[in-house]
Amino acid sequence: MKLKVLTIFPDFVKSFFDTSLIKRAIEREIIKSEVIDIRDFAFDKHRVVDDRPFGGGEGMVLKPEPVSRALESVMEEHSVVVYLTPRGEVFNSDMAKELANFKDLIFICGRYEGMDERVVEKYVDREISIGDFILNGGEVAAMAVIESTVRFLPGVVGKEDSVKNESFEHFLLEPPVYTRPAVFMGMEVPAVLRSGNHKEIEKWKLERSISDTMKRRPDLFEKYLKFLEGEEKK
Repeated sequence: MKLKVLTIFPDFVKSFFDTSLIKRAIEREIIKSEVIDIRDFAFDKHRVVDDRPFGGGEGMVLKPEPVSRALESVMEEHSVVVYLTPRGEVFNSDMAKELANFKDLIFICGRYEGMDERVVEKYVDREISIGDFILNGGEVAAMAVIESTVRFLPGVVGKEDSVKNESFEHFLLEPPVYTRPAVFMGMEVPAVLRSGNHKEIEKWKLERSISDTMKRRPDLFEKYLKFLEGEEKK
């Protein structure tokens, strides 16, 4: 998979691609990354990429020319262009799995008050938000979407079953996890997890996942109820 990120803060994004699982995925040639500095495609020597909005209003707007020129420099026949914006559809695990099917993803990181709408109309395939809050720009959002997406590519995560069993995959949150020592500041690890009884351990994990989802994410729990069967329904 090719991952291309258009930004006015290229060093910020490059450091992301040089870290942890993402870096190893690049080294294994599972993904290829490219960071494009939008300022490199400005027309003037000062590399200006923003201007005042027509109609008035606060803040500045990313100009269409530098962004379109940057896009044209990396777009291929099957590229999918993603714009990170608060008005986009809210990102989730299902969307990550969908994006993982594409071979060439281009992410535009907005800044200021947004990007000239004509660029969106001409080039953008998906508008994505990572939640109902505002960031200074789209870089953090792009990193979140990329990291979540590449986890679904074969070979990125060591144990692929761990991805299948993560929170949100079955409308259930994951149960709590513990490690050594067995007693920490007077708090003990649940005895069942130290019992060696795998059947009882799995039952405990399922019960905690159900109860935690019901209390913390009732919206997910409502979806989960529709698919109950077997031991889970009991």
